[in-house]
Amino acid sequence: MKRGSVHGRAEQRAIQRLPARPYAVAMLIPAVGTDPRTLARSLYFQGWSVTAIAEQIGQARSTVESWKQRDGWANAKPIDRVDAVMEARLCQLIAKDRKDAHDFKEIDLLMRQVAQIARVHRYEAPGGHEGHLNPNVANRNAGPKKKPLKNEVSPEQETRLVEAFMDSLFAYQRTWYEAGLAQRIRNILKSRQIGATWYFAREALIDAITTGRNQIFLSASRAQADVFRQYLTQFAKDAAEIELKGDPIILPNDASLYFLGTNARTAQSYHGNLYFDEYFWVYAFQTLRKVASGMAIHKKWRQTYFSTPSALSHDAYPFWSGALFNKGRAKADRVELDITHAALMNGLLCADGQWRQIVTVLDAMAGGCNLFDIDQLRLEYSAEEFLQLLMCEFIDDSASVFPFALVRRCMVDSWEVWDDFRSYAPRPLGDAPVSIGFDPSKGTSGGDPSGCTVNALPSSLRDMFRVVEKHQWPGQDFDAQAGNIKRLCDVYNVADIAIDTTGMGTGVYQLVKQFFPMARAIQYSPETKALMVMKAQDVMGKGRLEWDAGWTDLAAAFMAIRKTLTPSGRHVTYDASRSADVGHADLAWSVMHSLIHEPLEGRAANSQSFMEIC
Repeated sequence: MKRGSVHGRAEQRAIQRLPARPYAVAMLIPAVGTDPRTLARSLYFQGWSVTAIAEQIGQARSTVESWKQRDGWANAKPIDRVDAVMEARLCQLIAKDRKDAHDFKEIDLLMRQVAQIARVHRYEAPGGHEGHLNPNVANRNAGPKKKPLKNEVSPEQETRLVEAFMDSLFAYQRTWYEAGLAQRIRNILKSRQIGATWYFAREALIDAITTGRNQIFLSASRAQADVFRQYLTQFAKDAAEIELKGDPIILPNDASLYFLGTNARTAQSYHGNLYFDEYFWVYAFQTLRKVASGMAIHKKWRQTYFSTPSALSHDAYPFWSGALFNKGRAKADRVELDITHAALMNGLLCADGQWRQIVTVLDAMAGGCNLFDIDQLRLEYSAEEFLQLLMCEFIDDSASVFPFALVRRCMVDSWEVWDDFRSYAPRPLGDAPVSIGFDPSKGTSGGDPSGCTVNALPSSLRDMFRVVEKHQWPGQDFDAQAGNIKRLCDVYNVADIAIDTTGMGTGVYQLVKQFFPMARAIQYSPETKALMVMKAQDVMGKGRLEWDAGWTDLAAAFMAIRKTLTPSGRHVTYDASRSADVGHADLAWSVMHSLIHEPLEGRAANSQSFMEIC
């Protein structure tokens, strides 16, 4: 700017006329040579009125007001006002010839604020984000990411799990826990549904978290082993809000939880605490036990065997009775074990090194388990089934028309063998044909349950029957039971429905025919029963019937069927050991309803397929 210009002289006079003000205000006045319009805007942003500005800079008020309106001073954002004033002050300091320490400090402060205001402008611009405001936010993902710990359990969550576990125990479960602290081998004979699998899943999780030891769950089938997983993961979620994932589940302390079916015969590399579920129902127990016990051969591991009893002929019985321990030992080294309920009801460390206990349903009730209606259970099960499933008595299958040696051939690991079955899918078998067998309650009291099974039919790919679903419906009326069958028809391609109409099944049959006109009615007679039993024996003997090995109740139902006489004593028939109006091996009969629709001689002697027969 030239020294003699009109604007230059006006600006000098305007600044000279500015009254003396406190340092905090005077420091914000722009330097000499600043454009009057810029000077006026700076003063306006400092809070000066238009009149005062016009007076101080020697301009007409209308001129300053025009600048204010055209440049939108009144509508400027707070950040823009600060930016303008700070810019003027920064320029003033930079233009100063001789700067002292205070000037340099102020320049540094103002430059840092300029950078901050620039970030604000970027944040306010289209596409702005929090990272433009805060460099720490912008750079928080710049470095290498720390991989989150899988299945992490905090100290607080561990405390919650332990407290929830201990608070949930019945008296007999607390006995199991205390025995596990002191004994290497626990062997428990137990009633159905007293929470053994539920308890041991929780115990194993607590042990894995607190000690870092591996846990191995071994069951008759992989599907049954997954019950351990469900109990275990649900407990972690409910008690401590932990989502456990993986197969195996691996904790941050390197403890691994394995869930195995009978394929564990070849899994000799595993090692850890062993939990062997329903071992009285597995095939070739002695072979499997050698592999299983080898997983827990080190002294720091413990072994737990628990099961409902099956038959005296099962090869696990010598392991329970002590006969296996005595085998091959000198007479002086043999032991005599008292394996009666009276001796073992409270748990006992036996001479062969195993800690044994028998827990019946009555023992469980005495131990605080309030989940049972014992009178109702006596109605729902035959006397023999009640003793075997709930009172821990072994079946003498020597008189059974389906001995355990025959029944166990049908028990397979469905998770491994059935590659076309998806139990949780909307249509578990797709379009493969099935037959539904229904055996109704035989009594009028409502205590005796009806049995229903869904049976996959032989096909060109598989020349066998497979029981893919089973149900027992106690205390339901005709309409409810027919509705249950209708729901099964909605998810399976049903080619056949067979219903016993000898007694109370007539009502269900009439309702089912309304939505499935081809339903078959089976009138029980000694001849019909004999035909069904012979057909079942033939199919089972040829290895043409399968169900999941975890379904011990279905196996027990077949084993309960005996040859007997009719009330007149003139004819031989077949029935479960029962008195009137009690359980009657309903699941077994419902399966046989489907088997009998195939000719007795089987498909090999008949060129028709099952679907053509239907």
